[in-house]
Amino acid sequence: MSHYLPFLSHGMVGRRPVLQPVQRCNPTGAQARGFFRQQSASGVLLHAYTHKKSGDAAPSMEASSFQPSVWGDFFINYEPKQLQRSKEWMMNKADKLKQAVRTLFRTCNDMVDKMHLVDAVQRLGIDHLFQEEISSTLSDINGTQFASNSLHEVALRFRLLRENGFWVSPDVFKIFKGEDGRFTDAISNEPRGLLSLYNGAHLLVHDETELVEAISFARDHLQSICDSSELKPPLADQVKRALDLPLPRAYKRMEALHYMFEYGQEEGHIVVLLDLAKLEFNLLQHVHLKELKSFSQWWKDLYGNMGLSYIRDRAVESYVWSNMVFYEEDLAVTRMVFAKLFVLAVIMDDTYDCHANIEECQKLHEAIQRWDESAISFLPDYMKTLYNEIMNNFKEFEDQVGVKGRYRVAQTKKEFQKLSTYYLQESEWSHQNHKPSFKEQMELSTMTAGGPLLCVCTTVGRDDTLTKEAFEWAASDTGAIRAYAKILRFMNDVAAFKSRRKNKGDMSSTVECYMNEHNVTSEVAIAKINSLIEDEWKTINQARFERRELLPAVHRVVNLCVCVMFFYDDKKKDAYTFSSNLRETIESLFVNPIPM
Repeated sequence: MSHYLPFLSHGMVGRRPVLQPVQRCNPTGAQARGFFRQQSASGVLLHAYTHKKSGDAAPSMEASSFQPSVWGDFFINYEPKQLQRSKEWMMNKADKLKQAVRTLFRTCNDMVDKMHLVDAVQRLGIDHLFQEEISSTLSDINGTQFASNSLHEVALRFRLLRENGFWVSPDVFKIFKGEDGRFTDAISNEPRGLLSLYNGAHLLVHDETELVEAISFARDHLQSICDSSELKPPLADQVKRALDLPLPRAYKRMEALHYMFEYGQEEGHIVVLLDLAKLEFNLLQHVHLKELKSFSQWWKDLYGNMGLSYIRDRAVESYVWSNMVFYEEDLAVTRMVFAKLFVLAVIMDDTYDCHANIEECQKLHEAIQRWDESAISFLPDYMKTLYNEIMNNFKEFEDQVGVKGRYRVAQTKKEFQKLSTYYLQESEWSHQNHKPSFKEQMELSTMTAGGPLLCVCTTVGRDDTLTKEAFEWAASDTGAIRAYAKILRFMNDVAAFKSRRKNKGDMSSTVECYMNEHNVTSEVAIAKINSLIEDEWKTINQARFERRELLPAVHRVVNLCVCVMFFYDDKKKDAYTFSSNLRETIESLFVNPIPM
């Protein structure tokens, strides 16, 4: 495969020159900063061997082109900066501010003020503290007749309600259209309203052509306003971010970091919200930093115990992925299980894809299907420890969640076994030199993306907050689960093609399959795949309105989609494999506290 997504397989890696491996470097403390900054400027480093999949022939040793970790032991040895105040003071202060915010929710009667309150709480990243208040307020907003001539207010209401599972008809925007059904020029110079329209319209579902038109109209006029340099901060910055990635698809923790510095500049901002947002971010950062330290040590022990030099060293990036899906303090078990499972799946992918020959792939697959310690006996020596670590970690998952949650770990194990089957299928295609059609490639590679496995894993350790019905939805082959897997696959393939990081011998990606099958240019193929990505987002959005009791599970799948948009955009390409692109983001999230 082209290694651009955590565990997306395309096939075998072709033969490359034999190079001496680069030693794994583990800088510590302050040295780590200098080290990973140096790596970001030095390009790809060759550091690991890999077997060529060569049928019956003995595996030959080749060089793999994964960058070594830019972090090394940084988080293991890092001592966090001393908090600006004692933790006890910060927690007591936060409790008082929470009470003040709850009072705001209780006493806020104006409908527009309620919308702005919910919006600010969500964008500042403190909505997890006020779920009951937000739910009640949104129910009031949804159940109250609303009439306004303000594009911003109508579009804000539309976005807030749709994001949270309340259906709102796009007809609410008709008052801003002329007799010809098009938006009038009167709103073309309202940047705040256009931004709200642009963000809200991205919650469209299938067959909502009026919202497609709204996106196009808003984007064109916002781009024109930006080009004319008429906008001033903070609105100018918000527009630029939205044009890169609309708000419903943005990484909420990073958006909160931006918005904390912007909210104070808004007229009528509420000081207690901003103060609480800064306190809560720093308190959570302290929690996450401890987890990252523990997780990095777990990975170092695992990496050393297995001794597999061909695998990607991406512990920090895996934790970031998990943290993007669940950042709340009370979801620590779910977050750590997800991150560890993520790493195990990446190791399995790297083993199937760039190290094991076909016979070894078949043995590993048989062992994973048997899921029994006795299967270790017929595995190659280098696979034995890997197999043992997989089984041991799943046992630890069961112990962590207790008896009530073990059925969810069991379902996760089934999805892990299925993923092994999909990896083997791609290995066999590669061994047979099979040239799949675009449809064949899409169907199989969508499954090797690992979407179903990750969706099920989002339910582990959440027995008290996630219903059995929501679990069954996440564990089923629903439209939304498959849509997420397709977004994962397509975004990876486009990023891989644009970066031209393809190894000789790799199977064709969906981009190349489409180009070959339809005899079109890469630009045409990528445009087609981008349109398919947009269609899958419509399916994801539709899931918000199926049944309200499913919404907690749907929101985690949305978060998974957000991860894809974050890791595989046009600027960062593949920020998981080439993780030096994430350096500043990770520092902002986990190292540098916000000044209070």
